[in-house]
Amino acid sequence: MIGHYDIILIGLGPAGATLARLLSPRFSVLALDKKGGEGGFCKPCGGLLAPDAQKAMARFALSLPVKLLVDPQIFSVRTLDLSADVSAGMVRDYQRYYINMDRHAFDLWLISLIPPHVDIRKGAHCTSVLRTPAGYCVRWRENDQEKETTATYVVGADGALSIVRKTLFPHVRIRTYTAIQQWFEDRHPHPFYSCIFDAHVTDCYAWGLTKNGSFIFGGAFAPRYARQRFDELKCKMGKRGFMLDNPTRTEACAVLRPASPAAICCGGDGAFLVGEAAGLVSPSSLEGISYALESAGSLAEVLNALDPEPNRAYFRKTLPLRLRLLAKLAKSPFIFSPPLRRLVMASGVRSIS
Repeated sequence: MIGHYDIILIGLGPAGATLARLLSPRFSVLALDKKGGEGGFCKPCGGLLAPDAQKAMARFALSLPVKLLVDPQIFSVRTLDLSADVSAGMVRDYQRYYINMDRHAFDLWLISLIPPHVDIRKGAHCTSVLRTPAGYCVRWRENDQEKETTATYVVGADGALSIVRKTLFPHVRIRTYTAIQQWFEDRHPHPFYSCIFDAHVTDCYAWGLTKNGSFIFGGAFAPRYARQRFDELKCKMGKRGFMLDNPTRTEACAVLRPASPAAICCGGDGAFLVGEAAGLVSPSSLEGISYALESAGSLAEVLNALDPEPNRAYFRKTLPLRLRLLAKLAKSPFIFSPPLRRLVMASGVRSIS
């Protein structure tokens, strides 16, 4: 048994790393993270920093180091609706201001900003979280050894399949998809980003993008038969000129897509959820970095202020995020409803000629 901590933080993605960086040094903090050294865990992700995430970084006065950028930087997205007739105008280009980056390097950079008073355990896989009279007992596996300790507070920043959310808040149900993507040697004549809709294989969307000489193709699918649907979509895209043979890498992970603000769970009873673990992900784009940074910042403010009712205060502080998520839900039908999407695309509004 390792000595008692004030806060145990599980996961050091953008949410966890931001919280660890902002917590006051008055706290004793233990941070458990699956990412280890070379060849360790990497989150499957297209690696595009969306405008909302850029704005969140600006609020924290964070500047993105050039070493995190990858080639190329492209300023438009080609949108394809495979369930419609291409001749009817169902291929459109829209200007977008994404930053193409190395997502794993981005996560490691955020971790590098954490001050030394935080006890970081790399390559640590949390196995259980239990309530105790004095707080929480957390067990994890590190270097092939089982370890455990206790803390007053526990924070789940451990993503879509959060063990904190599943263990302590089992009643919470958030719509879940399986994201699958593959990497290929890029043989397309011109680099591009693409956003693909096909109601026959998914009610979400798929993507393709060029990154440092590789082409990434992926999509989000209902968990049942996800791989079959992914392969079906690959076949369709191959007929449209996408070069998707001989993948060099295949990745998959769960992604959340909340159906209403009621699906968001901020925690309770001295346990907190931030970022995707809380369900804070855009239902229209699956973008989560902005929500991760901002929810972590809100929780840090609450804990640093020693609020006597931290769970209630954190819930109040996340109201703007839940309202923003509501706005994204209102936007979703125009993106994911085939008839409405076709009307928008056929109109050519805001598209690039």
